[in-house]
Amino acid sequence: MSWDLVALAAAAALVGFSKTAVSGANTVSLAIFAAVLPARESTGVLLPVLIVGDVVAVLTYRRHAHWPTLLKLFPAVAAGVVVGTVFMFLADDAAVRTSIGAILLLMAAAAVWRRRPGAEEKLASAEGRRGRVKARSYGVLGGFTTMVANAGGPVLSLYLISAGFRKLGFLGTSAWFFLIVNTSKVPFSVGLGLIDRRSLLLDAVLVLFVLPGAFIGKACVDRIDQLLFERLVLAATVLGGLQLLLL
Repeated sequence: MSWDLVALAAAAALVGFSKTAVSGANTVSLAIFAAVLPARESTGVLLPVLIVGDVVAVLTYRRHAHWPTLLKLFPAVAAGVVVGTVFMFLADDAAVRTSIGAILLLMAAAAVWRRRPGAEEKLASAEGRRGRVKARSYGVLGGFTTMVANAGGPVLSLYLISAGFRKLGFLGTSAWFFLIVNTSKVPFSVGLGLIDRRSLLLDAVLVLFVLPGAFIGKACVDRIDQLLFERLVLAATVLGGLQLLLL
C-alpha cells in the first residue's frame, strides 16, 4: 500500500470522526486529499466519502436537527452552489486551493472577533435585524465553498456556533444539512467531470475507513465539553485553511 493511499485512508477516517464528533475537522481531510490528488479531482473523490459520513451522522443524530434553521439556509446555499459550479468550470487547481484556504481563515478570524468581550450582547441586540442577512450570507458562502472544495463544514459550523447551538443540535442540524446539500451536488460534479468511474473505484476503498472514524467520534463526543467543542471546530478551521494555502 502506497503512502498516498495511507494518507487518503486516514483522511477518510477523519471524515467519519468529524461527522459524529467535531464538525469542521474534515477541513484537514480535504487538505490531505488536495495534497495527494490534483485539487479539482480531489473534490470529486471526496464527495462520495462525505456522503457516506453524512448518512452515518443522520442515523446517529437525526432527531436533534433544527429544521427552521435548515429551511432558512437552503435557498441561499443553492445560489452558492451555482456560483461555485461556475467557478469550478473556470478555475485551475491553484485558484481553488488559494480561494478556499483564504475563506476558511477569514471565517475563523470572524468567529474569534465575535468572541471578544461585549460582542455577544451587541450580537443579541442586532440579531432580529440582521438574522436573515447573516443566514443568507453564510448560506451563499457555504454553498460556494462546499461546491468548490467540499469545505462548507467550517462555514456552517461558525454560523451554528454564532447562533448558540449546543452539541447535539449542532451535530443533528449539520448532519441533515450536508446529507441534503452533498447529495444535490452529485449531478453538478458529474457534469464537471469530477466524478467518474476511476474516482468511484477509489471511493469504494476509502469508504471502508469512514465507519471506524465515525464510531470513534461517537464514543468521544460525550466527553467533549461545549467550550472545548467550539475551540476544536475553530482550530480545525484554521488548520485546514493554512494547509490549503501552503500546499
